[in-house]
Amino acid sequence: MNAYAATPERFPALVLNADFRPLSYYPLSLWSWQESVKAVFLDRVNIVSEYDRFVRSPTFEMRLPSVVSLKTYVKPALYPAFTRFNVFLRDRFSCQYCGSKDDLTFDHLIPRSRGGQTRWDNVVTACAPCNLSKGGFLAEQAGMRPMQEPYRPTVFELHRNGRLFPPNYLHQSWLDYLYWDTELEP
Repeated sequence: MNAYAATPERFPALVLNADFRPLSYYPLSLWSWQESVKAVFLDRVNIVSEYDRFVRSPTFEMRLPSVVSLKTYVKPALYPAFTRFNVFLRDRFSCQYCGSKDDLTFDHLIPRSRGGQTRWDNVVTACAPCNLSKGGFLAEQAGMRPMQEPYRPTVFELHRNGRLFPPNYLHQSWLDYLYWDTELEP
């Protein structure tokens, strides 16, 4: 094992709510080893699983947590914040006009120059070429209809979509709490 792989920074902890569900799938709810150790000392979490890696001080030794669960249930919000990332996640990182997954931006169906607002029901994911092609026209005028009408998603819909995009790395101890069909890194 090289020195980089052995550093504690390579040992994040999966954070579960008190019901043992991840707080978030995309991005995956992870804490740094420092955050997880601090939460253990403050008695805010239960350690569910540990790495075979220790942190030490002159008077203390502790295995690094790989999975922690909150002691107090955090009720998830029903609706997510409007952000560019969440629009992309709602639209599954695909241009709503041509299906491209490259060079993504977001497009206002009713352009801002015509009074359109930046909100869930007026914004779709668009690749830069489609966005430039539509320009300041209404979608109908440009002959471009989105594949899916824009809408305000729930947090649960974003979590469902997030499961379609698993992270590059999943530790073995996390698998019982995550629902991706993927193989682990060796």
